[in-house]
Amino acid sequence: MNCIIIDDDKLSIKIIEEFVGRTEGLHLAGSFSSAVAAMNSLNQPDAEKVDLIFLDIEMPEMSGIEFLESIDIIPQVIIYSSQEKYALESYEYDVTDYLLKPVQFGRFIKAVNRARERYEKKESPVKESTEIFIKNNGSLVRIKYEDILWIEALENYVVLNTFSEKYTIHFTMKAIADKMPSDRFMRIHRSFIVNFSKIKVIEDNSVVIKTDSGTKVIPIGKSYRDKLMNDINLISK
Repeated sequence: MNCIIIDDDKLSIKIIEEFVGRTEGLHLAGSFSSAVAAMNSLNQPDAEKVDLIFLDIEMPEMSGIEFLESIDIIPQVIIYSSQEKYALESYEYDVTDYLLKPVQFGRFIKAVNRARERYEKKESPVKESTEIFIKNNGSLVRIKYEDILWIEALENYVVLNTFSEKYTIHFTMKAIADKMPSDRFMRIHRSFIVNFSKIKVIEDNSVVIKTDSGTKVIPIGKSYRDKLMNDINLISK
């Protein structure tokens, strides 16, 4: 796996670099002393594919959390920090593991093995999923993709709207967008993700979705409109 390190502390970078060098299957593609420098490197057209990021949280200019919010495609992330208080928030971004400084090599290996398992599952051909499980009142609820009409942001939560139920979960819009299959769902507004197959009408600045009680009108954000129009199968004169 290609990996990078993002940390403003030179000693911490040196330790993680040493750990990476001692670990079979890891290739260090770069070390960055700021999240801004790392983001600029990842956005280069000829940037090397990165499979795993070792990320610190507390950094000047841009924190680790702000970095995760700023990049479009998030590789696997192992966070290591001197503070435990960010652990809960970080898992909203589906991080692979959270390590406390000073990082011990044994704990580092355990986190890398977890990342390797996820990497191998992703690389292996699997049957296309048609459903998702969410936590609801302490239970896991199975929801078929075809039953989801739209997903709406609600402060620090998102609401999955189906024909019969609404499910509120503690997740960010960016994280849920990464979880949903892109051939079925599209983000058309900073607060809305819609199921392609449920769109009945596209108007100038909104889409109309059929519900069990009528219709739901959802606005289209200016920055999302072009992608929506490019992705639909349009016949026009």
